[in-house]
Amino acid sequence: MPNTAVPELCVVIPVLNERANIAPMVARLEVVLAGIDWEVMFVDDDSTDGTRVAVRDAASSNRRVRLLHRIGRRGLASAFIEGAQASLATHVAAIDGDLQHDEALLPRMLAVLRAGEADIVVGSRHVEGGGMGDFAAARVGMSNFATLLARPLLRTPLGDPMSGFFMLPRAVFDRAVRRLSAMGFKILLDIVASLPEPPRIVELPYEFRSRLHGESKLDAGVLRDYLLLIVDKLIGQVLPVRFVLFAGVGAVGIAAHLLVLRLCLATLELEFSVAQTVATAVAILGNFLLNNIFTFRDRRLKGWRFYAGLATFAAISAVGAVANVNVSSLLFGPAHSTWYMAGFLGAAMSLVWNYAVSSAVTWRRSVQ
Repeated sequence: MPNTAVPELCVVIPVLNERANIAPMVARLEVVLAGIDWEVMFVDDDSTDGTRVAVRDAASSNRRVRLLHRIGRRGLASAFIEGAQASLATHVAAIDGDLQHDEALLPRMLAVLRAGEADIVVGSRHVEGGGMGDFAAARVGMSNFATLLARPLLRTPLGDPMSGFFMLPRAVFDRAVRRLSAMGFKILLDIVASLPEPPRIVELPYEFRSRLHGESKLDAGVLRDYLLLIVDKLIGQVLPVRFVLFAGVGAVGIAAHLLVLRLCLATLELEFSVAQTVATAVAILGNFLLNNIFTFRDRRLKGWRFYAGLATFAAISAVGAVANVNVSSLLFGPAHSTWYMAGFLGAAMSLVWNYAVSSAVTWRRSVQ
């Protein structure tokens, strides 16, 4: 006999400071999912506005309400993954916690999956009958541009790969979960690109609504995470995307080093040793700041940890620089390597050292 304790549908809702939206969301789900065995999994990324209290209050009168509280981790994609894994439901849906998605579409999504007509059902703003609502042209243009960037990853027609509103069977999610990048906010694109075979997708139209409560989480970091997701799906099997970003910052650091060295020598007329010291310090500081903002954004150091991290990063970089010189000298001298090969291998060794050690020490994941 089937296990009646396992719900048919789990609605996973990542939240961060969405206290005012919890009760309205549960009330709306109660209405639209009447007659369906469902549960809702709120995945809270350590909100500070009382969101978890609101979830607890909702759960006190509704057995379907669940909470997964995450500490030290952020992002809609990873929140959805963990929320889905924390449930045993046979179908999983993703919907935002800001009430901008049309929850009335959920029963239609489930009906399509029950009929076996699709592997994934997507709430789409870019098919006939859908729309972006009252959002400004700039926001619409950004969405369209992001959709264009996603096309190289898609092996099946999908009009709205940026949608955060979709549903899929547990079996389909399980086929993708071990390949997911879990970066940023666009989990649908991640799932479609990670499945071993192109999925059958049905898109159902809906009108995107304006936010009623709380603040939008969209910022420059969202674009950064989205671009990293695309890069990771394209080259992640060869090189970790974080390493690529670290190397890019290193290249910027080299350019800054040479520029400051030139200014110190030509403009300030400093001795070479002093100028080289200043240029090295500026490069190390610049690399640390850029890596803290971009490469390790999800582990960004603040407060006293920022200064402790700067100290460890400087020490790590100093060791890498010494090793670079020694390895290059060894290859160029006794090994009789060409100057450019010796220089390249020394720099590559230093890069790998700096990345590996700073990842483990300077920007290590905090355990809370």
